[in-house]
Amino acid sequence: MKSRWSWLGCLLLFIQGLDLNAQDIPVPSPEEQRPGGEATQSRAVSRGVLQQFSATLPLDARMDVTLGRSIFNKLWVSSPSSTTASDGLGPLFNARSCAGCHLQNGRGRTPDTHQNEDKAVSLLLRLSVPQPESMSPAHAEQYKTLGLIPEPVYGAQLQNFSVQGLPAEGQLKVSYEPLSVFFADGEEVILQKPIYSIESLSYGELSTGVRMSARIAPPMHGLGLLEAISEDDLLANEASEAWLELGINGHLNRVWDRQHQQTRIGRFGWKALHPSLHQQNAAALFEDIGISSTFFPEGFGACTPAQSQCLGMPDGNSPHLDGVEASNAMVDLLTAYTRHLAVVDRLESDDETHRQGRQLFYDVGCHACHRPSYQTASSAPEGLADLTIWPYTDLLLHDMGDGLADDHAEFDAKGREWKTPPLWGVGLAPEINGSRHLLHDGRARNVLEAILWHGGEAQMVRDRFLALDKTSREALLLFIESL
Repeated sequence: MKSRWSWLGCLLLFIQGLDLNAQDIPVPSPEEQRPGGEATQSRAVSRGVLQQFSATLPLDARMDVTLGRSIFNKLWVSSPSSTTASDGLGPLFNARSCAGCHLQNGRGRTPDTHQNEDKAVSLLLRLSVPQPESMSPAHAEQYKTLGLIPEPVYGAQLQNFSVQGLPAEGQLKVSYEPLSVFFADGEEVILQKPIYSIESLSYGELSTGVRMSARIAPPMHGLGLLEAISEDDLLANEASEAWLELGINGHLNRVWDRQHQQTRIGRFGWKALHPSLHQQNAAALFEDIGISSTFFPEGFGACTPAQSQCLGMPDGNSPHLDGVEASNAMVDLLTAYTRHLAVVDRLESDDETHRQGRQLFYDVGCHACHRPSYQTASSAPEGLADLTIWPYTDLLLHDMGDGLADDHAEFDAKGREWKTPPLWGVGLAPEINGSRHLLHDGRARNVLEAILWHGGEAQMVRDRFLALDKTSREALLLFIESL
């Protein structure tokens, strides 16, 4: 299947919009070389570049962050076990550790389609069914706290591993169809469109109308700085009408805060599903590893009422661990670690090509969603407050078009909507763990492909990019990969 773009149409769009908001282009500043402000670390480290702690981490917090790293890397085991601080795995799960998905603290990878035995580990499959016209009390509670109605038998996420004596739910399989896109100068790029299926279902057929949404593990650096952005800044992003001429009008996700039992602004996850790092970490422990906490206290993990054998498996809940498998202290330490993982300085970019690429980033309109900089809130934790940071995201949900749609909604995030991911460190991916998998499901093998998958609100910006000559688009890509 080939999709040709009119050279003249793209060129006219580009010329008409080239100077739009040009007055908003900030003067290049040395601050941009340190995207995490004073918290930035050096990328000169040969190994573990994304495993460094923030440069502003207070001395009295270092022990907690170091202990949190051990929990992040911990291999959980099934119950019962003599290691009561490490048991409780599953019974159904996707990985045995946080580090198992976030490879070297970088992004995950998609399964190798050429190896039948290569199971999806850092690529998850979220599941839901359409909201019924008349919801039962149980459905209403699920919708209030999860933002969706889980698939009745398999729950809100497919688990492709299990403890001994219990069958896994099934195996996620990915295949790809080629999709051609052409630049105005005639150059062709072949994208890969993912096709998802589930093999070896162990608990019966999926519901009719089930919605599936693949999610790859994102990189871990800079999360504490994103959490330190004030809500006022996020609300200002949402209220802004500066980009309406480009067709861009994003919004925040309002989600359920389990700690405070109220609705709050979502920040974390591909659809901004969680309001805090603390809840994001607790949800990952529960959904991905099957580890309970006071946020998610069910010791049988993500077993559904339809999975009686799973519900009957032993758990690791302990009175010595706040009655759950990961105590409040353990989740606090894990959060301290994920909050203080540093972003690293940018590649040297004081040459004409980088300057041209930076200018084009603004001319084309990339900054409309990938807002360059913020001042973190004064109320943020010590070491993360009052910093000028350059994450290149507005943390808003945007309609990205049919090409990236999956019909799977979560709270206010519709099936076509995705949160703008930060761009800092995007060019580091290959040297961290060899993974170049970008976008929410890893379908894009490089920054170029990620841009070409943009549609919906980003269609006009994408068309401007398609109208660039080869030298200009290579300069723009070089700039993005230097961030």
